[in-house]
Amino acid sequence: MWWLSDPQDLHRVEDRISTLYVEKSHVDRADNSVVLVNKERTVRVPAALIATILLGPGTRITSGAVRLLADSGTAVCWVGERGVRMYAAGLGASRGAGLLMRQAYLVTRTKERLDVARRMYGKRFPDDDVSTATMQQLRGREGARVKKIYRTHAARTGVTWNRRVYTHGDPFADGDDVNRLLSAGHSCLYGICHAAIVGIGASPALGFVHTGAATSFVLDIADLYKAEYTIPLAFDLAAAGLVEERDIRTAFRDRVADGHLMARIIHDIKDLLLDDADADLDDADALHLWDDVDGHVPGGVNWAIDLADGTDDTTIIGVTGPDTDQPPPPW
Repeated sequence: MWWLSDPQDLHRVEDRISTLYVEKSHVDRADNSVVLVNKERTVRVPAALIATILLGPGTRITSGAVRLLADSGTAVCWVGERGVRMYAAGLGASRGAGLLMRQAYLVTRTKERLDVARRMYGKRFPDDDVSTATMQQLRGREGARVKKIYRTHAARTGVTWNRRVYTHGDPFADGDDVNRLLSAGHSCLYGICHAAIVGIGASPALGFVHTGAATSFVLDIADLYKAEYTIPLAFDLAAAGLVEERDIRTAFRDRVADGHLMARIIHDIKDLLLDDADADLDDADALHLWDDVDGHVPGGVNWAIDLADGTDDTTIIGVTGPDTDQPPPPW
């Protein structure tokens, strides 16, 4: 059971393969590996070496595979074609809620939220003092910085550049080649950032600059790395005539294959959310119950005092398929 797994016994999130995208395949389990089966090949991947597995259209997954991935601390995400939209996500590697509670504390207090946002922008303007800047000033400076980055790479590669074009919900419908490459590359970056956030127990929804979306914090974190990773890569590929979305997905995969980006993302998230006093935040599953007087009390204890059993079996619905005589698959 996943709750018996000790996070310290699992592979460190920053040391893992960032994402594994699967589509049109059957996902099963063999020992401690997930088995990917389709008409062309069968592939085995050690579950504990994957930070997140993205299940695209045409996939089906067994209960055994899901149990293995959960026990290995691998996040499972059900995504749309090309990994652009995420529809649902399973548990990541973290077992504790300490980082999430710290994030919620910071994002719900204006002063603390502004401080985190300033630190985010400070990572993009390392030579400037932004400790007293307002959000309006920070947004203006960021907009000017991004425009300059686009113009610089357009001049460097000779690629014609007008403006960033993006249609919400269908990012590949509009725009020229470099815009489509940017959309596809950003999607890959969002996937890695989402895996890192979920993997260390933070919330992808509680953003400090972005707000209102289920992936607001993912967008916050991804914006720290676009200028270094996806933007120059998109212009380089467009200049070389490699303008298919698959081109930037594979190029981006090769760009981050050394694993340094995942480790860097996790370090930056903790740097943004934790101060020195919280640096050794416990990730263990504490199994406590909240109490308004004592703070928390032990979980797994029956606190009832002579209360009658109020279980109503009629509220439980079960669905069981028929038994089959077919032998199990060879994997």
